[in-house]
Amino acid sequence: MLPHVVIVGRPNVGKSTLFNRLIRQNKALVHDQPGVTRDRLYGKVSGSQKDFALVDTGGLVLDSSNRVEEEIHEQVLDALETADLILFAVDGQAGITALDEQLGTMLRQGRGPVHLVINKVDGRERSSFLEGDFYSLGFDFTSISAAHGYNISALLETIESKLPEGRKEEPHIQGLRLSFLGRPNVGKSSLVNALIGDDRMMVSSLPGTTRDCVDIVLEKNGKRYIFIDTAGVRRRTTIRDELERFSTLRAIMSSKRADVSLLVLDALAGVVAQDKKLLSFLEREKVPAVILVNKIDQVPRDKMGRLKRYFQDQLAFCSYAPVLYTSSISRAGLGRLIPTAEKVLVQSRTRVGTGELNRLIKEAVQGHQPPLVKGRRAKIYYLTQPGTSPPEFVFFVNDPRLIKPAYARYLEKQIRRVFHLDMTPIKLFFRSSRRD
Repeated sequence: MLPHVVIVGRPNVGKSTLFNRLIRQNKALVHDQPGVTRDRLYGKVSGSQKDFALVDTGGLVLDSSNRVEEEIHEQVLDALETADLILFAVDGQAGITALDEQLGTMLRQGRGPVHLVINKVDGRERSSFLEGDFYSLGFDFTSISAAHGYNISALLETIESKLPEGRKEEPHIQGLRLSFLGRPNVGKSSLVNALIGDDRMMVSSLPGTTRDCVDIVLEKNGKRYIFIDTAGVRRRTTIRDELERFSTLRAIMSSKRADVSLLVLDALAGVVAQDKKLLSFLEREKVPAVILVNKIDQVPRDKMGRLKRYFQDQLAFCSYAPVLYTSSISRAGLGRLIPTAEKVLVQSRTRVGTGELNRLIKEAVQGHQPPLVKGRRAKIYYLTQPGTSPPEFVFFVNDPRLIKPAYARYLEKQIRRVFHLDMTPIKLFFRSSRRD
């Protein structure tokens, strides 16, 4: 088990910048606006002597009546329970604040060791000038600049010296990566919590609670699953600030780094315009996906048949994507979610031999020849598969312009039928053969 290092502090002191610097990835969302990080973010740091797990937390605001800030507080306290070392981050340029003093008092009352990190300090001369105020907090400290990398190596050495001895983590095993995508308040975080059996994700009835993409690892039956919870994707006209635009972009791009995307729809709201745009994005980018119609616990039983017919009609343009009807409350459909995603992944990685592909083409053309186009007929010479995830098929023909959309759809149906690719997107390309 890797030791846990948790970064805490008031909003906008550079915790996420420090997190990104230590894990050497731009995993945490960074912005000048305070309160960007709300859920816990996890990363691994490979030190010179010890490896450790690093946890980024939301900015703490004590004695707040704001509901979201109260939930952030609960998330941070939950993270502190597992901490082997706490990095208390403060802003060296702003100096010590009343909130810093309150947080310091709270941390001194805790059990875990605390190391003060004075951030936004560049160079030795400035560090000696700015450090004086922070002696009153009573912690050992290191002055750094997370943004510019100043003194980060010294901080890493200090962290390793304060950590308990732990065994090296086993080599990383790539697991099934599932990205939850959808509009705000459709229940993405609630589904993650129900799947992992833990309230690790902050859940709120307020839309837009999750602003960053958060990776949660679940190990079950010897397999590893990584759930990527994302910010709710709004229509462009309702995205009010730069931060939310960035969150939306990261949410959409998370679907590209996942093995399978889980698009969550609201059973009560139906398929709205933004849902269709997200579906079009997944279809255009050929992202393997499973569609989750969530909150069915709120749908009367006698209306479920009508509901399923409605969604079947609305989702007809991406009919290959499996549809599951789910509820984080009753747990309906959750038992089928991971097995279905695994089937989609297997199909998306399917590779077919060239011999089998060309036998298929011969039979398909014999069953239905390409139509005449201005007196000419397309000739398909051979077919290859250059890639997977999703499967890509290249048809070499006499003239690609002679393959019309209707015939391309016919060929796609034949490939899906023969090679059992009914749950994954596929890509078809038509290229001129050199013989012509």
